[in-house]
Amino acid sequence: MAPHPTPPLPAPLGLIVEPIYRMVIARRNRSFDAGRRVARLEVPVVSIGNVSVGGTGKTPMVMRAIEWLRGAGRRPVIAMRGYGARPGRPSDEEAEYRGRFPDVPIVSRPDRLVGLRPVIDRGGADCVVLDDGFQHRFIARDLDIVLIDATRSPFEDRCLPAGWLREPVESLRRAGLLIVTHEETADASEVARLKARLSASAPRVPIAGCRHVWTGVRVAGLTAGSDAETVEPLGWLAERPVVAACAIGQPGAFLAGLRAVGARLTGIVERRDHHDWNEADANEVRARLREHPGSAVAMTEKDWVKFRRLGWSGMIVARPVLTMDLGRDEPRVRDAVLSACGAG
Repeated sequence: MAPHPTPPLPAPLGLIVEPIYRMVIARRNRSFDAGRRVARLEVPVVSIGNVSVGGTGKTPMVMRAIEWLRGAGRRPVIAMRGYGARPGRPSDEEAEYRGRFPDVPIVSRPDRLVGLRPVIDRGGADCVVLDDGFQHRFIARDLDIVLIDATRSPFEDRCLPAGWLREPVESLRRAGLLIVTHEETADASEVARLKARLSASAPRVPIAGCRHVWTGVRVAGLTAGSDAETVEPLGWLAERPVVAACAIGQPGAFLAGLRAVGARLTGIVERRDHHDWNEADANEVRARLREHPGSAVAMTEKDWVKFRRLGWSGMIVARPVLTMDLGRDEPRVRDAVLSACGAG
């Protein structure tokens, strides 16, 4: 099990503040449990979220849910807070969704309820997928899916600001489905122990697992002076020198994936999650490339939607094509999503 990142506050101060934070969260949840300030929309709602700060795979899971719903003839809308968005510039997740699903409506604002009502009232959607919605309880939901990173057990963490949990582990009992993600980066015995603890903590909640699998690589800049990109087999990265540039919640999984496919890491430019890539960052990437001529830049789609706005001319930029492999658990996860939205 990977060590948890350094807490937001130093240990002595974090341990003093944590009980206050837990008390506030408990009071808030009791209010929601009683139905206060909770609105029921006229269409079904599926929430995909987590209990910890940082990446657990919400974006690819939302994409899978959208694919299943559209395949069943539904018209979903994605609702998200839009963390990191600025006037005229969407958040990285929103930009990624719009690139993948240009005809799916997206509501990106802190007050998701206000943003959703016009879309639903005009018939623009017949179901809602909440991105990062487990703590956003102002909207009633028909299914709460909670993702848990296999490499970061919530049982080994503490609540903010002494740790990175948004809520105590006991909150998992209100979920409708738990999915352990990134199983490919953890030892099988550790995954089994985590699932056993989750089952004991939330005995009535089904548990599934998934692996994050790269199926190919999108490459931009192969042709000098052109913005065109190609989709190459994953073997394109094998033995290729690359500079990894990432600003995501769990960079370790991305770096491990590059090493697993045989890429030779010649440099790493790492930033905090949701970082807005700028020219200074691009210059640092160029400096790393000059140190190792012939290297490509490897990054996630989430990073690319921001980085591509910069002067990246002359670089070869590769982004692995990611899919969530739910294995034998896929039919029941898909059925849970479709059933919640009346499409089962």
